[in-house]
Amino acid sequence: MKNLLLVLLTVFSFNVIHAEITWKLSSDGTLTISGTDMPDYYINYNVLGEGSSAPWLDMDHKDKIKKIVIKDGVTNIGSGAFYNCYNLTSVTIANSVKSIGRCAFKHSNYLASVTLGNSVTSIGDDAFYNCFSITSIKIPNSVTSIGDGAFSACSGLTSFTIPNSVTSIGEFAFSGCYRLTSIAIPNSVKNIGKGAFSTCTGLTSVTIPNSLKSIEKATFSSCEGLTSITIPNTVTSIGENAFGYCSGLTSVKISSSVTSIGDYAFQDCTGLTSVKIPNTVISIGDAAFSGCKKLKSINIPNSVISIGGGAFYGCTKLSSAITLNSITEIKSKTFYECSSLTSVTIGNSVTSIGNRAFKGCSSLKSLSIPNSVTTIGEETFEGCSGLTSITIPNSVTSIGDAAFYGCNGLAFVSISNSLKTVGKKLFYNCGLTSVTIPNSVKSIEEKAFWGCEGLTSITIPNSVKSIGDDAFPFCYGLTSVTIPESVEDIGLCAFYDCSSLTDVTNLAKIPQIISYETFTEYGTLHVLPGCKAAYEAAEYWKNFNIVEDATTGIDSVAAPAMISEDKIFSISGQRLDKAAKGVNIINGKKVLVK
Repeated sequence: MKNLLLVLLTVFSFNVIHAEITWKLSSDGTLTISGTDMPDYYINYNVLGEGSSAPWLDMDHKDKIKKIVIKDGVTNIGSGAFYNCYNLTSVTIANSVKSIGRCAFKHSNYLASVTLGNSVTSIGDDAFYNCFSITSIKIPNSVTSIGDGAFSACSGLTSFTIPNSVTSIGEFAFSGCYRLTSIAIPNSVKNIGKGAFSTCTGLTSVTIPNSLKSIEKATFSSCEGLTSITIPNTVTSIGENAFGYCSGLTSVKISSSVTSIGDYAFQDCTGLTSVKIPNTVISIGDAAFSGCKKLKSINIPNSVISIGGGAFYGCTKLSSAITLNSITEIKSKTFYECSSLTSVTIGNSVTSIGNRAFKGCSSLKSLSIPNSVTTIGEETFEGCSGLTSITIPNSVTSIGDAAFYGCNGLAFVSISNSLKTVGKKLFYNCGLTSVTIPNSVKSIEEKAFWGCEGLTSITIPNSVKSIGDDAFPFCYGLTSVTIPESVEDIGLCAFYDCSSLTDVTNLAKIPQIISYETFTEYGTLHVLPGCKAAYEAAEYWKNFNIVEDATTGIDSVAAPAMISEDKIFSISGQRLDKAAKGVNIINGKKVLVK
């Protein structure tokens, strides 16, 4: 009795779920579906397709299915209805069918022939996903939407005609159809989802309709065969990675309707040689043209107020003059490794220059930093070996570590009077012959002037309290240095292997603690009167020839009677009526009048 009840419940359940559908599998492998409304057979499924409740997909039937015939009267094909029918080769769908459900034929790898009835209006998400044996399929004019991934990974597909009835193409709808050579998208299409034609590597031409307002993320990404693109004048935005990795792309025409170019939009389009950006564009995204190795010229119109980080990273052939008039920030890596770039004009709207913004721009010869700039990031001009001089305006309060690292052509630099720190590796291996460190600087960090072989002398201002490790090593041309009284710490190897350094002045009354490698040359050490004994007792300072002839910036000492009144001025430059005691400027020199 119990077993009979179980059988009755099973039959009842089957009749409820499949009441409007009947099916028959013949000995030749033909599955015939009759009835009206076909249910959805699963909503969620795993990689193996478990969760499907289609009765013909059990272990006794699925492997035998070779051909499917959907009879007239059936109104729809339910989701997952023929999922993973890997021996299936052909499908004929009656005119009564209006929709093909999600994953209906997904992973039916050997399905080669599909005949769609002329009433189908929608092809569901992943409906023919990975049906790689399909070479062509005729879509009837009744279809209005092609779902997400509908034909994704149909790698055998060589041609496809989208009828004028279609208004939307889903995300990744044709992604991975790498044998598809051309596609015409009709003007009826209003929306194309992200990645719709991504990795269609064989696609050589595509017509983008005037009906589109935006090209979405990765729409044509990695379409390596595309050689030219025309953006119609209805499109206002080019999305993230829209044409990224289209390595065969040599020509792009961007219409004057476009206002934004997204992140990575043309990344690694290695065939592009020039791009004209219309003056409607207000933003260029991160890495938008990065890796465009053949790009020689690009204009940045005044309409552009934002350029993303790394926008032109690795554009090694870019040589056209760049003018940045309207942006407020030059972001990280914007022109990184643009090794052919010779000229950049930075407008007064720019307030900051980001990390590595011009790193590796070895052909950049001159650059004017406007007074609007307050910060310069880390490694900003590292490797700009063509730079010969640069003026850092007083508006700059912060310069990141290694900002001018390896600028071996840089002979002159004027440092901002607002700078607090000469950062780590700031002028590492630069060609500096002279440098003025302003009184605002409190510390010289490690390796700040490492390998500046052209430096012959250096004056450290009274504001500096510490000189970092390796601050001036290998400055072979350095012959003299003055260390002010304010300096409390001198780091390890601060003047290591400065082979010409024979003249050191130290104005500190108490010798700083140094190591055996702070100096490797011990010439003459000038100290203040009365301080010789302290230095002779101090480790490593005692190795110098110590002379008590240093003065705190006074050139000479004189009595009032020795100076004529018409040559006496105060330290501020004000003329005095008589000889005044104290420090005076006389004939351009500091004189202590007693």
